[in-house]
Amino acid sequence: MHPLIKEVEKRFLKKHEDFRVGDTIRVHLEIVEGNKKRIQLYEGILMSRRGTGTGASITVRKNSSGVAVEKIIPLCMPSVARIEVVRKGMVRRAKLYYLKRTVGKGTRVKEDLSGNRSRSKVEA
Repeated sequence: MHPLIKEVEKRFLKKHEDFRVGDTIRVHLEIVEGNKKRIQLYEGILMSRRGTGTGASITVRKNSSGVAVEKIIPLCMPSVARIEVVRKGMVRRAKLYYLKRTVGKGTRVKEDLSGNRSRSKVEA
C-alpha cells in the first residue's frame, strides 16, 4: 500500500481491545432512532476477521431464541462505540465456518485459561 494512503487511513482508525477469532466479544453499537441515540449490545463468537486498515471487518455469530444470527461489522464504522472481550477462546483455525454446521454442544469453543496469547511470528 502506498505510504500516503496509510497516512490518511491513520486518522480514521480506531483503537480496540486485542481480540482474536474464537473469542466471545461484546460489540457496543450506537443506534440512532429519530433524534435519540442509544447503545445496543451484540454479543457472540468471533468467527472471522478480514482485511486491514479502514477496510477491516469481523463476523460475529450469536444464537437468538434458538436461531443463529451472523453479523458482519466493519471495524472503522462510526457507530461501533467499543468492543470488549468476554471470553478468550482457544481455536486452531483462522475462520470458524465449521460452527455453521454444528448444533448444540458442538458449537462450544474451549476457553483459553493459560493467559499466553502471544503468537510466534516468523521474521522474514
